[in-house]
Amino acid sequence: MTLDHWLLIALLAVGAYGLRLAGLIGGQAILHNAKLKTLLDDLPGCLIVALVATSLADAAPLTWIAAAFALVVAIVSNNVVITMALGFAAMFGLQYFGVGV
Repeated sequence: MTLDHWLLIALLAVGAYGLRLAGLIGGQAILHNAKLKTLLDDLPGCLIVALVATSLADAAPLTWIAAAFALVVAIVSNNVVITMALGFAAMFGLQYFGVGV
């Protein structure tokens, strides 16, 4: 291997461990900052909403009906697994029985 290869390997190693160190230092800073901690507590829900919204942007009405049903289940049950299972069942059932086709 040439010197360029070794330099690339060294640079990538420094970058990889640098990212880990930045995450460690950033994580400690977040623990001591109440505003950032509150923001990051809400982040997973915001990401799920963003993913669902983009997937529904050009979806068929059948998908919107199943999504609305899953939303009601999520509000009532407050359980992710039940919401996913019943949302899938709603989508399957609507397609199977030809609703909205």
